Amino acid sequence: MGTFEDLVAEGAAVPLEGWDFSWFEGRATEERPPWGYAEQIAARLATVSSALDLQTGGGEVTASAPVRPLLLAATESWPPNALVAAQRLPLVVQAPDDGPLPFHDETFDLVISRHPVVTPWAEIARVLKPGGTYFSQQIGDGTNRGLTEFMMGPQPVNDFRSTARARAEAEAAGLEVLQLEEVALRVAFFDVGAVVHFLRKVLWTVPGFTVEGYRDRLLAMHQHIQEHGEFACTSTRFLIEARASGMTR
Repeated sequence: MGTFEDLVAEGAAVPLEGWDFSWFEGRATEERPPWGYAEQIAARLATVSSALDLQTGGGEVTASAPVRPLLLAATESWPPNALVAAQRLPLVVQAPDDGPLPFHDETFDLVISRHPVVTPWAEIARVLKPGGTYFSQQIGDGTNRGLTEFMMGPQPVNDFRSTARARAEAEAAGLEVLQLEEVALRVAFFDVGAVVHFLRKVLWTVPGFTVEGYRDRLLAMHQHIQEHGEFACTSTRFLIEARASGMTR
């Protein structure tokens, strides 16, 4: 294992484009949810004629589907990710995460999103065809709180990413929640370079993170990993499926 300075420099130099976490292999692990999101997306894309992938990142999950609908569109707000996604998907539109969505009413049979920053429920309901579905894997409350508080100290608790809030907002938009599951998952980092890259990539874990601004805490993290072999915390994920009314709006 390298020195503290070497590891930090390595983590700070990794490109951030796309939503590919293969760089972390051997350096960090996260348990996977039991429901197999990518496989379920592939199965659903094979059965619809139109689909929208919200906040696609680099388009990795949707592009991996072997069968795609005739109309397949995606949105992404961060320009570098949008460029990466456009190399994988036929139609990628830069659009703000919280909407509005640049599509006509009742355009899509299926709307999907993996780890959306926010979920624009009213816009999703608007662009879904009658009887169409929204299917999403989301980051749940308390995800990586242990890492956040190690770096920042105690933080206030809120329900911004709770399943109860997701259900309430989906129903307020006129959607019927068909499925809602949540799971806790173990996360472990094996060197401080992996922590640096993660905090640069997953920005909401430590808002405003910079290496220089958090150098003292990163050194403490390095020492913790040297002593314990890892830094472990817990993430949560939830799966939600919601259906639009079968009546034309």
